[in-house]
Amino acid sequence: MESQIIRPGYLTAHQAAGALGISLGGVRKLVQRGHLTRSGGTTGQPWYAVQDVTALVLKRRTTNTA
Repeated sequence: MESQIIRPGYLTAHQAAGALGISLGGVRKLVQRGHLTRSGGTTGQPWYAVQDVTALVLKRRTTNTA
């Protein structure tokens, strides 16, 4: 279940996965590999900063087009 209350400037794991075009497991792998950092929430419902997710989206786009 996705958290209904989230601070502005943050995304849930579901929202981050959607923005990146990956699964929740993919988001967990990015965290484990140090490419994405949790910025709040709880252990079960982490939040990610919009600017961090946006940076990854842009990085993935430039890597895929190169």
